[in-house]
Amino acid sequence: MADTTSLGSSESGALPGVRPGRVRWTICAMLFAATSINYMDRQVIAILKPTLEQSIGLTEMQYGYIVDAFQLAYAIGLLTAGRMIDKLGTRVGYMLVMAVWSLSAMGHALASTALEFGIARFTLGLGEAGNFPAAVKTVAEWFPKSERSLATGIFNSGSNVGAILAPLIVPWVTVRYGWHMAFLITGIFGLCWIPWWFRQYYRPTDHPALTAEELRHIYQDAALEMRPPAPWGRLLRCQQTWAFAIAKFFTDPIWYFYLFWLPSYFSAKFNLNLSHLGLPLIIVYNVSAIGSIGGGWLPAPFRRLGLSSNYARLAAMLFCATLVVPIFAAAGVKSVWTAIALISIAAGAHQGWSANLFTTASDMFPRSAVGSVVGIGGMAGSIGSVLFAFFAGHVLQLTHSYVSLFAIASTAYLTALIFLCALAPGLKKVEFAP
Repeated sequence: MADTTSLGSSESGALPGVRPGRVRWTICAMLFAATSINYMDRQVIAILKPTLEQSIGLTEMQYGYIVDAFQLAYAIGLLTAGRMIDKLGTRVGYMLVMAVWSLSAMGHALASTALEFGIARFTLGLGEAGNFPAAVKTVAEWFPKSERSLATGIFNSGSNVGAILAPLIVPWVTVRYGWHMAFLITGIFGLCWIPWWFRQYYRPTDHPALTAEELRHIYQDAALEMRPPAPWGRLLRCQQTWAFAIAKFFTDPIWYFYLFWLPSYFSAKFNLNLSHLGLPLIIVYNVSAIGSIGGGWLPAPFRRLGLSSNYARLAAMLFCATLVVPIFAAAGVKSVWTAIALISIAAGAHQGWSANLFTTASDMFPRSAVGSVVGIGGMAGSIGSVLFAFFAGHVLQLTHSYVSLFAIASTAYLTALIFLCALAPGLKKVEFAP
């Protein structure tokens, strides 16, 4: 595991010589599956963009507006989803948001105009907004601080698996049954996840299979974190909230740019059709999955060099931010394999960055506030994504060039890290009065 010492040590929270059990990793597997479904559903329209350009006459600007509709709804959803999940709890809250986004994903099959796709994307964004606040809060509930970045990296790698499954499933279904069926089939996966979560998920204190040793391991630092929920006004007065939100504002748009425009980039620059888009996307998102898990592990070697837990996390984020810089060259390369290599490294670095950035929320805030803080940060990221999607749609419509877009992507992470360190030096813990 990334951040643990020997499980038999006093730091692990378990009794000497007693392993704490692995129920928490089963919970992490369910989060991984949910995140995979989440990203598969949102990726379908990006893969079908060239097809929709032919079938309904979709333009670059219209596509940008459709992405904006999703991002705007995502921002609105995050404003309330984190708070709702803090109030309802992850068991009920997660099932609710999964139902909303799965039905919305299937609803795309009824659309036939850009406006109708925009409406479908808006409702999809409202539902999908709940995934990360619910998943990060679940990790905060089920894992001690020392294991959270690894658990976050594992479930966050589901975003890459979902983005891999989409180019495997969608072209095959589209060629045989049409693009309407592609939306229906991918939406069904979420409806199948709901009863699994309902049967298997409980709070640690209520879980029938959890051993006393594992419960003790999970709650080893709980006394420092369990507080009543903090009101939004108090959270918004914390510099740490703004540090997290600004970092999301700068870097979330880059990931959505990859997610929604990479199929179009490969199609326009290298003339890859629907049948040949799968391999480049599968490579990119496989490397991204490695980056997500590797990013969750990355603070461990920095700690072994003598850095504190928080500074090790910041060092890992600096390493990831530096790996993204070469992406500025992707707009001018002539070889598709060079483009795949540059984008794969940048996408993997983003996921490593994201695994650690999500974990800073539980580093800086008590568990009772994590869902709300992640929701606020996700809203900021969605606002940035709305602006970037609007910019990208107009730039591509007018110039047909990706130069400025990749240039912005190359500097976004270092800029975000500067703000994070300036507003939350050392990721100082927020202390709320009882």
